[in-house]
Amino acid sequence: MALFDLDDTLISRRGALADWIRQFRDSHGLDDASELKLHETLSARAYPEDFERIRQQLRLTEPAVQLWQAYVAGIAERMSPERGVIEGLTQMRAAGWALVVVTNGAADIQRAKLERTGLLGSFDALCISGEIGVRKPSKEIFEEAGRRCGLPLAGWMVGDNPITDVGGGRAAGLRTVWISGGQQWPAGVRSPDRVAPDASEAIAHLLAWSAECGP
Repeated sequence: MALFDLDDTLISRRGALADWIRQFRDSHGLDDASELKLHETLSARAYPEDFERIRQQLRLTEPAVQLWQAYVAGIAERMSPERGVIEGLTQMRAAGWALVVVTNGAADIQRAKLERTGLLGSFDALCISGEIGVRKPSKEIFEEAGRRCGLPLAGWMVGDNPITDVGGGRAAGLRTVWISGGQQWPAGVRSPDRVAPDASEAIAHLLAWSAECGP
């Protein structure tokens, strides 16, 4: 079984968010300070309640629910899968892997991203924190991934976050692949089992491993 993070692992959230914020700033006539506030609020993760704070802080007239819906649509339309990911996931399933997305976030936006990018059909199950009520790095979300596949929790966790993905996956008993994205592994943190620059390379590692050992 292979568990995959979504944002900045299978898709590039950072680039899409930066582009959306620029468009939002221009369409609402906001200044640089307001743009910075949007980055500070939304960079790690975005939830509907964030947009009530944004509405108040930036003195916007639209209801928070309307702002959230525009954000969901705008971010989803800017998403595309990282290169070679869909093809690689298809090869993994053909090789007998069970595949699960394990992601923190609100259910509507995470599902919108998966649908928009065509990734939804590549997975046997989804574990979205907003649907199941627990977040990475909690062990429970990884255990739920196994349950949703009808399998014991064993295999690999692939993700870009050293704490929630690698640390959480290891604590749950999984091997780990860190998606470095050109970054250095943080000092003083136990290293992952493997490092890959992107998800396509991570998938290649896992396919090679399964050819030797079995998934």
